[in-house]
Amino acid sequence: MTKKSILVKPVISEKANLLSEEMNQYTFVVDKRANKLEIKEAVEQMYNVAVASVNTVVVPGKAKSRGTRSGFIQGRKPSFKKAFVRLAPGEHIDFYGDI
Repeated sequence: MTKKSILVKPVISEKANLLSEEMNQYTFVVDKRANKLEIKEAVEQMYNVAVASVNTVVVPGKAKSRGTRSGFIQGRKPSFKKAFVRLAPGEHIDFYGDI
């Protein structure tokens, strides 16, 4: 598993934004097979920051249904792993710097 394939995408939401502002903690969707040490190394290498701690959680999949002209379609959203990365004091990640 390469460093780029470990971090799938950053989570951009109100709660993730609040955590980054108040607690210097950033949220990423990561590969389900990645462990905390691999996530820490990937974030440090990709964003050039010092990571203090990593917490992970596996978000379970959910059943979803939607109505269409031909009737209801039932399916399932897949489960995924989320990582909460706390950075060392004085460090930050700027996701919007390239825009």
